[in-house]
Amino acid sequence: MSIPTTQKTLLSREESSPYVIAETPVPTPGPKDVLVQIHACALNPVDWAIIYPPYSKMLIREWPHVPGTDGAGVVVALGSEVSNLKEGAKIVFQGTWTSVGATCQQYAIVPADLTAIIPDNITFEEAATLPLALTTDVLSLYNQSPAPENLSLRLKPVWEPEGQTAYAGTPAFIIGGAASLGQVAIQLARLAGHTPIITTASPHNAPLLQSLGATHVLDRALPNAALLAALPAILGGKPLAFAFVAVAAPDALRLGRDALAPGGALATVLPAPQRIPEDVASPGEGKRVGYVFGSARLPYTRETGVELFRHLSGWLEKGLLKPNPVEVLPNGLAGINEGLARMKANKVSGTKLVARPQETV
Repeated sequence: MSIPTTQKTLLSREESSPYVIAETPVPTPGPKDVLVQIHACALNPVDWAIIYPPYSKMLIREWPHVPGTDGAGVVVALGSEVSNLKEGAKIVFQGTWTSVGATCQQYAIVPADLTAIIPDNITFEEAATLPLALTTDVLSLYNQSPAPENLSLRLKPVWEPEGQTAYAGTPAFIIGGAASLGQVAIQLARLAGHTPIITTASPHNAPLLQSLGATHVLDRALPNAALLAALPAILGGKPLAFAFVAVAAPDALRLGRDALAPGGALATVLPAPQRIPEDVASPGEGKRVGYVFGSARLPYTRETGVELFRHLSGWLEKGLLKPNPVEVLPNGLAGINEGLARMKANKVSGTKLVARPQETV
């Protein structure tokens, strides 16, 4: 296909300024990269928060800032050293917050080894719901890199035979199950053989989460004391050695800490102990806490990221991993600001908002 020289891109020109659509150059892939025509980009809460302090000062390294880390599309150009993909391949990938790598635009550069082929039973929109949540969850649980300390629980990965048997029959507690991170965590727990798989969510999301593998759904509106009181009957005498907190709220983190048996492991989706209450970071009773920086492009995360994307296509094709439910926003990139406003107002639940950049007028 003919590749244009410019594209439509959603960007914020400076800190705290609103996202606007602008014309930007279409980048050229490096030797180990591919150029992707983006057919679907999914939104995450960080996309609205990142352009405002304090997140802007912590996470943004260049302005203008282009949002989007969830993408799916078609390979339209190959770097000189790429051999695992062909032009025309339909792929899913995790973007990055740079002018050439973010997903809320019509074209992006992606490392070829951090992609997966989209099978025929999955749409672009469905595939785009997964990369950030899946990468974050997998790195929080399975990244084996020895440094930095505590960055991951270093559990046995579900793609290894031992990881499919080591935790079989043991309980898992997923707090915040309806969030994208929670939906993926439930499915990873199912793949690892955990049972029962207990989660918290609004009651209207219970059927969705049960279809993903949750055996028990507790009302997230209940106070922590009531949730903790409900656990013993469900656990049936089994110790709870694993909990995953898919949200960053202090009460949710304390619920995970308190639910664990002595010596248990608590997975979080936060990058460092400084981002959570001190009483959770140092929980006592031999309990340990794992952290995560949800990017597969770092020196200490790339190996795990490559392994993850190597297995992703097969999981999707076999139905072992299901995407989030999708709501497609109208008008391509022009519909994203309205979607982000809904997310900021907590008006999105159990569903992933997805835009089609190629439909931008």
